[in-house]
Amino acid sequence: MSSAPGSTETRPRKEGTPLSRAMRPINNVVERFIPSALVFSIALTFIVAILALILTDTGPADLILYWGDGLAGLLSFITQMALILLLGHILANTGPVRRLLAFLGSVPSSPLMAYVFVFVVAAVASLITWGLGLVVGGLLAREVAYQGRERGMKLHFPMLVASGFAGFVVWHMGYSASGPLTAATEGSFLIEPLGGETLPITETVFSSWNMIAAVATILVVGLALFLVAPRPGDRIKELEIDAREHADDGQEEIVTPADRLDASRVVTLLLGLMLTAYLVLHFAQGGTLTLDTVNWSFLALILLLVRNPFELIALTKNAASNVGEILLQFPLYAGILGLMTGSGLIQVFSDAFVAISTPVTFGLLAFLSAGLVNFFVPSGGGQFAVQGPIMLSAGAELGVDPAVTIMAVSYGDQWTNMVQPFWAIPLLAIAGLKMRDILGYTTVVLIASGLVFGGTLLLVSL
Repeated sequence: MSSAPGSTETRPRKEGTPLSRAMRPINNVVERFIPSALVFSIALTFIVAILALILTDTGPADLILYWGDGLAGLLSFITQMALILLLGHILANTGPVRRLLAFLGSVPSSPLMAYVFVFVVAAVASLITWGLGLVVGGLLAREVAYQGRERGMKLHFPMLVASGFAGFVVWHMGYSASGPLTAATEGSFLIEPLGGETLPITETVFSSWNMIAAVATILVVGLALFLVAPRPGDRIKELEIDAREHADDGQEEIVTPADRLDASRVVTLLLGLMLTAYLVLHFAQGGTLTLDTVNWSFLALILLLVRNPFELIALTKNAASNVGEILLQFPLYAGILGLMTGSGLIQVFSDAFVAISTPVTFGLLAFLSAGLVNFFVPSGGGQFAVQGPIMLSAGAELGVDPAVTIMAVSYGDQWTNMVQPFWAIPLLAIAGLKMRDILGYTTVVLIASGLVFGGTLLLVSL
């Protein structure tokens, strides 16, 4: 078997842990037969249209109109989601954050500590913002591998990368959780199914039970990674070269007065301070946490950290390529929502879900269904556009707390990301690996985290 790019292979007595070897056939099927997220969104459009024709009395012409009118229905939401990813990527590549990652790379003193440490840092970063978590996971895995090799540690690079990606399993429980933040945002598409009222973030992300579940998930997944990490005699693929890439530092030749202005820290610093002052006043006057305030807080931090506009422009150019797929796919999800709403298919699905649920089992079943839907709609925001109104309507009929419904869908969305390649692409690109190199470990994360998510939803529903 060939080595992964940028790694060197130590011959094994055995390949991987028993659990990761047992999951390999399933992982091979996932990687071999799951198409791109764009193809899924197109296929889902036609599947929903066919179901609407079969299950409702809507005609083909009306369906096309519902779909076309719906395409523009989430434009403000699309911008908010794109900004979260863009700003998270920029923040991860600012000079201070990169220096922090370089320092953190020197912390682990043993291979087992290295794997768990990368996971915990990536999880914390994901709880801050999912865009930051994805990039930090890849960058830190590479940094730890490089510094560990320099100190003579035998580190399995795919395991480090898997640990970095595993941190993403808690993103929808944190500060940039798109579903809960959408429910807390005035005028969002979730307000109508919520009965016309916003749902404060204090009842979802910042509820005591969700914060306890986030800590429990980190502990349980950390233990699982510790148990399946390679031991002496297992296959080891070390990082072979220092393939660490550094973003353009934004330094350009300064010739004109305009160049001097572009190279001045004062410009970005003043704007950052102004934006920080706005956020302080916003919250001091009783303002709430929404998708917009989350984005402005990240932008303010970036403006305070970058050296000048030159650097900010360079970082933005570097991050922009990661946003393209979101911009292309979200109108399709909006069109699907238009199809489902206009045809009445949402109510059909809601009634079917109510028929198989009870107030106690609803959260668990919503979580499992969201995990399945995430294979087809891998974006958390897109998934809430398609599934959120259905689940909220069904939950309301059963008298389920809408906070439980919102978090159940959130848990399901983040859960199956561990075996859905879409969000792993940017991290794998940073690491120079393929999905098959990490799936054996991320499947273990899927199992461990699923136990915590399912158990939490059953407990809060009793």
